[in-house]
Amino acid sequence: MNDAAINRFCDPGTDEIRLVVFDWDGTLMDSEAQIVSCLHAAINDLSLEAMDDETVKNVIGLGLREAIDTLVPGQDAIFHEAFVAHYRRHWFKSADSQLFDGARDMLKLCRQHNLLLGVATGKARRGLDRVLGKTGLAGMFDATRCADEAPSKPHPQMLMDVMQKLDVRPEQTIMVGDTEYDMQMATNAGAGKVAVTCGVHSEHRLARHEPLVSLRHITELPDWLRRAGIIPDQP
Repeated sequence: MNDAAINRFCDPGTDEIRLVVFDWDGTLMDSEAQIVSCLHAAINDLSLEAMDDETVKNVIGLGLREAIDTLVPGQDAIFHEAFVAHYRRHWFKSADSQLFDGARDMLKLCRQHNLLLGVATGKARRGLDRVLGKTGLAGMFDATRCADEAPSKPHPQMLMDVMQKLDVRPEQTIMVGDTEYDMQMATNAGAGKVAVTCGVHSEHRLARHEPLVSLRHITELPDWLRRAGIIPDQP
């Protein structure tokens, strides 16, 4: 843990942390297998050359358009529309992914300590609203932003939009995510970074972005928030 970096974000006399923004897939929801399966299925439907799991996994966290451009560069709008249609058809036919164990309770605890909560995700708005409804978490977040409403990560706009809506400065904000795209977005927006290694990108890749801390699981976040002085110790 970088004490100097933590002090910058957690000094109660200057900029007390007010907002925690979460990535969704791979951070709050264990959806990696579902996403990879649907991407493979869309690739097969379009008779494209098969790709290995690591190649496909690497685009998780990007907006779908940016993911397609990374996997199959140089394609036109008609191809993009076809890929998206195939992907979404498989997505809505597949079994729903589940929240990581303990994620719901972690969010409730953050709420109990009056932290503002947000989501910045590579999902489209339709997909995020659907999963928020199915998990019953629609009322848990104060602001959400999706990849079809702003440039995809690592562009900072999604995170900046959440901060602007809630009138919170970057120095009062922490971004929690499992990919380099989340870490880069937070850096670009001037926010603090918390990495979780239960998702797509390895701890080594995440460490290159110098997060305040790397957690093995999202449920470790409250303990770190206490150690950092962001929420009070339990009596």
